[in-house]
Amino acid sequence: MADSPNPGEGPVRPVSVSLHEGTIAALRARTGKRGMSAYVEALIQRELERERLRELIVDAEALHGPVDRAAVEVKRAVLRGAAVNPADAA
Repeated sequence: MADSPNPGEGPVRPVSVSLHEGTIAALRARTGKRGMSAYVEALIQRELERERLRELIVDAEALHGPVDRAAVEVKRAVLRGAAVNPADAA
């Protein structure tokens, strides 16, 4: 049996999903009628990536112990362009 394609790969197939009317209206307002599929595809791919990242973090913490939250905050500040004491960024 062949492996399943990764998210974003393989042929495009129509599927049916149920959404609240308000969600559909908000989606159409953002995308127009013809952009809905691409928008929903991108959202689903992003959510799948987030879920996989959470799984990787859980696995890493099980192996190496919990993440140092203070170090994460320092690195987050660096990514946002905040001035950080070089000793804190190590």
